[in-house]
Amino acid sequence: MWTSIFIPAAYLLQSTTAITDGGVKELPATEIPSFVLEYAPLVWLHSQDVYMPSDIGQQLVHTTPMVDWKGISGASSPLTLDNLDSLNDLGNTSVYLTSHEGIDAQPQPPWFRGTVPDQQGKTEGAISSVIVVRDHNNGTLDAFYFYFYAYNQGNTVLGMEFGDHIGDWEHNMIRFQNGSPQAIWYSQHAGGQAFTYNATEKQGKRPYAYSANGTHAVYVIAGNHDHAIPHLNLPVGFVVDHTDRGKLWDPTLSAYAYSYDANSRTFLPYDPSYPVNWLNYNGQWGDDALPGGPELFGQAKYTAGPNGPKFKKLLREKVCPSDPCTVLPFRIWMETSEEQQRA
Repeated sequence: MWTSIFIPAAYLLQSTTAITDGGVKELPATEIPSFVLEYAPLVWLHSQDVYMPSDIGQQLVHTTPMVDWKGISGASSPLTLDNLDSLNDLGNTSVYLTSHEGIDAQPQPPWFRGTVPDQQGKTEGAISSVIVVRDHNNGTLDAFYFYFYAYNQGNTVLGMEFGDHIGDWEHNMIRFQNGSPQAIWYSQHAGGQAFTYNATEKQGKRPYAYSANGTHAVYVIAGNHDHAIPHLNLPVGFVVDHTDRGKLWDPTLSAYAYSYDANSRTFLPYDPSYPVNWLNYNGQWGDDALPGGPELFGQAKYTAGPNGPKFKKLLREKVCPSDPCTVLPFRIWMETSEEQQRA
């Protein structure tokens, strides 16, 4: 177990500085385009997933910024969403928000498990989602819906779990044309899939996104998804994600929202109550890859935490972040069995 992390005392006193949704303006009261909320995805969390959506600001309370497993001298204390980008001058992309307990802590600390959505689908007291709007200024508008989790539990292959990491950013992106949804991107590990809006399963106008058990990759249908081949998932295979209709989460009920200017590469909050500087942070949202430990085919059990929303190809010409880009006009394996949905 990794236990040799030095934690400056100042960081252990941050529990009173957590940023929650108290005093944060609800999205419908802002000037965000109404259709961005009208068509926002609803997320089905897996029925057996214990790692729920998490408060973005709380991640700073439970972590210490480090480079090469050493605390950074001169870092702001307390660290908040308003000053997180100051770490860019103290290590830039080499900075890791390193958990106090360690990624392999046993038992795991409660904060790994986030906040269970209530009956309305809200993560009460936890801002766990971010919407970023990029207007192409030609009738096309991209709305990114980011979902944050404090912990990612990887897949199990041949009896070994691999790909666990602290911090997890996933997203959907909906492309609108003159306010009408055209296509939606589902992020899945190193790749993802795109579908026409009409192809998606919906509640009213809002498309469903199915979050995989532990990994939180988002899929268009419930069932089993082998993702051994990027941009392609099959109902059976070697590296399988599982989705079902467990708990329904409405990310828009506890979210910050921003517009993104393509020319200046800057974020503008839709309300002054939304912190903005954290979006410019260049480092990672979890621990560095744990030295040593078991591996499977070169894949480690404990891997490095991810970087944030600004690195998710906010400026993309197609609905996909890279080529080739295929926008599917139908859902594959539309009829999943009850056994698959419970898997």
